[in-house]
Amino acid sequence: MAGERVVVGMSGGVDSSVAALLLKHQGFDVVGLFMKNWEDDDEEYCSTREDLIDCASVAEVIGVDLEVVNFSAEYKERVFSAFLAEYSAGRTPNPDVLCNAEIKFRAFLDHALSLGAKRIATGHYARLRESAGRFELLKAVDLSKDQSYFLHRLNQEQLARVVFPLGELKKTEVRAIAKEAGLHNFSKRDSTGICFIGERPFRDFLGRYLPKQPGAVRTPEGKVVGEHIGLSFYTIGQRKGVGIGGRKDSEGEPWYVAGKDRDKNELIVVQGHDHPLLLRERLSARDLAWVSGAPPDMQLPYGGKTRYRQADAACHLAQVSAAGLDVEFDAPQWAVAPGQSLVLYRGEVCLGGGVIQ
Repeated sequence: MAGERVVVGMSGGVDSSVAALLLKHQGFDVVGLFMKNWEDDDEEYCSTREDLIDCASVAEVIGVDLEVVNFSAEYKERVFSAFLAEYSAGRTPNPDVLCNAEIKFRAFLDHALSLGAKRIATGHYARLRESAGRFELLKAVDLSKDQSYFLHRLNQEQLARVVFPLGELKKTEVRAIAKEAGLHNFSKRDSTGICFIGERPFRDFLGRYLPKQPGAVRTPEGKVVGEHIGLSFYTIGQRKGVGIGGRKDSEGEPWYVAGKDRDKNELIVVQGHDHPLLLRERLSARDLAWVSGAPPDMQLPYGGKTRYRQADAACHLAQVSAAGLDVEFDAPQWAVAPGQSLVLYRGEVCLGGGVIQ
């Protein structure tokens, strides 16, 4: 569709830069859009200014217009408030999932349509397949970079207007394309911080917004082994930063966070990576979102992820309704954290998922 306008979300990183470059080479009318979604409150950690400079430099080399738009109000209202509410409730949310559904593929998409674009593009590693007028969300060819997990809440309407130019490429190829094209950010390292907030000491950052409410750290048997600073600041499976490693009676295996007793404001810890309290064969998820618009067939086997960086784990649906679903895994899953996303796959097809309870 030569000449069709596509607005590319550009972050200053190599992935979105190459996405824009590839679309330009394919003859699209490419407009770059740099989203500022967090008011810089901390120059030490917020890299917005450098990212914008990188973006402008890339846009100039590629030969595309660059627009800057501020979605900070939308981000705070739709993403960050939910993020804090989940942490306050003792859960561990996934801001990237919410950010994609509410900002990148909603606020950004709406803005792009107002610019006369038919579609938007991003540097996500994922693929789309159209079949009988419906869109399927597929894993990327580069499975080590696949980001379908973060995109599982996108619906048919959104997917109909999205292009993922990097879905068929490996990361090494993307960097090679950027280098060949003379893009100075070809070797820029990937960002790993909170979506749009950047990389900063997480506990310090969270401490600005949530009160510290110290309480006891205890074993399942009731033995108090330390003090925590507030249940919001810990996640299931956490090993570092629990603060009891130096105790005289803590010889042996490392301590892990295994649970939270909110009524008593107590953090439950266990020793040993494979302690039974860290393993779960069955879980429930709510707030469901299905790519196809309909829940999957209960009779079929699936692969499930309870966190981004993990292989699909064989599972089946024990119960599914509009309100939620129960999943049973063939093998116990380690450190399943309430608030994270359960995402279901059938082979390379991402079906959708929900929030772990």
